[in-house]
Amino acid sequence: MNLLSLLSPATITLIILFVASFFFMRGKARADLVAVCALLALVLCGVLTPHEALAGFSNSVVIMMIGLFIVGAGIFRTGLAKMISSKILQTAGNNENKLFVLVMLATAFIGAFVSNTGTVAVMMPIIMSMAAGANISSRRYLMPLAFASSMGMFTLISTPPNLVIQNALIDAGYEALSFFSFAPIGFIALGIGIIILFFLSKNLVTKNDSSSGDAKIGKSLAELAQEYRLHQQLYKIEVRYDSPLLNKALDELRIASRYDVSISKIVSKTGNSRFRKNLTEKLAGPKSVIKKDDFLYCYGTKENIEIFVSENNLYSEQFQEEEPFSDFQESGIAEAFIMPNSKLINRTISDIGFREEYNVNVLGIQRHNEYKMQDIKNTKLHSGDALLIQGTWKDLANLDNRQDDLVLVGQPLKEAAKVTLDQKAPVAAGIMILMVVAMVLEIVPSVIAIMTAAILMVITGCLRNVEEAYSSINWESVVLIGAMLPMSTAFQNTGVDTLISGGLIDNLGSMGPYALLAGIYFCTSLLTMFISNTATAVLFTPIALQAAISMGVSPYSFLFAVAVAASMCFASPFSTPPNALVMTAGRYTFMDYIKVGLPLQIIMGIVMILALPLLFPF
Repeated sequence: MNLLSLLSPATITLIILFVASFFFMRGKARADLVAVCALLALVLCGVLTPHEALAGFSNSVVIMMIGLFIVGAGIFRTGLAKMISSKILQTAGNNENKLFVLVMLATAFIGAFVSNTGTVAVMMPIIMSMAAGANISSRRYLMPLAFASSMGMFTLISTPPNLVIQNALIDAGYEALSFFSFAPIGFIALGIGIIILFFLSKNLVTKNDSSSGDAKIGKSLAELAQEYRLHQQLYKIEVRYDSPLLNKALDELRIASRYDVSISKIVSKTGNSRFRKNLTEKLAGPKSVIKKDDFLYCYGTKENIEIFVSENNLYSEQFQEEEPFSDFQESGIAEAFIMPNSKLINRTISDIGFREEYNVNVLGIQRHNEYKMQDIKNTKLHSGDALLIQGTWKDLANLDNRQDDLVLVGQPLKEAAKVTLDQKAPVAAGIMILMVVAMVLEIVPSVIAIMTAAILMVITGCLRNVEEAYSSINWESVVLIGAMLPMSTAFQNTGVDTLISGGLIDNLGSMGPYALLAGIYFCTSLLTMFISNTATAVLFTPIALQAAISMGVSPYSFLFAVAVAASMCFASPFSTPPNALVMTAGRYTFMDYIKVGLPLQIIMGIVMILALPLLFPF
């Protein structure tokens, strides 16, 4: 007898749910892979038909998410988001408290219309630069920045959980939410967040941070060089007339693999004047050819450098600690952080072909305040890693256009403060405004308005081409929600939603709808600390809907509770991508999130439980 035949469909569904949740919480496997495996298990066990299993990928929520990724990419690519945030924050001047409030307001405003991860990626360099210019620590602002990106729940499109509950209401035959139905919640959340974080965020700043500004992350060349101890690794090597390296290209010499020495730059003599040195510097690449009297700027241990020099008849000179980059004119160094959904994660520098892909060299990797300077080409990158990169100023600036993968925050202060505005920014603004108007006035269905805006971003040149539009889509999130949506169908088919909601009603229903609302809110909030907020919203939406129906009350406040609790998880650095992104940049520990985020999460939950029934009566 088949073991599956002994188990009820509800039991099978719960087993699959618990196994998937276990792998979600461990975080070792990709979330989208776990979701697809759970989906296949439901089909193979007969809980879902193939048609029901694949229905999630044609759901309007998934299509809208794809469109919103493209629209957001156009807004970021044209510099529109950066221009708006920079103009707002510039009004703060050097006033620390005013800067804090404006950071929260600007981030929440931008996050109401575009991806919260993208919002944080745009805001981080600006805030770091401004904090450094005001000689104050950016640690006070980065965590509130991440939290504010989730608090901007002013619109239907601000977070995926909003779209999830909208879809559930429509499928259940209830009146759809309007574009600004979430606005009252957003104002309450932002107001509470500003007040609470205004005081709690001061605990993030140590005396050393606030007194001298040494902890600022908008670092100069000298500060970056000192932090990564480059003076211990950087050597200036002169090529002599009889060196075996002469007239050979770097890819032919294979210096990195033979000696574990990295050549970052080549400085060549271009004239024979007795009174003036005519030198040109160029970034070292695979096709760079070494000439007589060239100066090679190399990184490596003293032992490896000595072997390299002795075997190739070279002359070396180690830089002094004070000015390791005094000879750099056309090129420099900067610091970049790996984005949470970057395609670079779990790949090595060598696999990526970093120099060829980005035209910059990776000199070091910082992970959890530890610095790795050796054998970095074989090190797998993790989300939140800081990379010390070196290249021409132009190539470093071009990394601002690669914010899907990494965000540049460590340029010299003057460079980081620059804000570029593409001529297409007004076009992107017009497209976004038209999309919002069409959704507010319900001229066309929301999914059509969003997809039309996405197409216009490509046609009008706000994105370079269709390939860039496709690359801007976070396919992991799309597949995750597409594979998880049928889980709610499995809940309904097997009665799991009734089973769980019945348990909540049995234990909390006798105490009234407020107690049941609190139970749903805090269960959602707790689960979001361990798995994706989108996956949590998908799981709890049918449970909250069934609980409200069983109790005979309106489901709106219950579903809003699910969306809000899933979006506003602050007590863990891994609950949302923005939280993870600022962890390394702000040098935060897990306890910093507990110390600041947990009180905020609890207070926010209490306020929402009291406020939601007033906004959306039972």
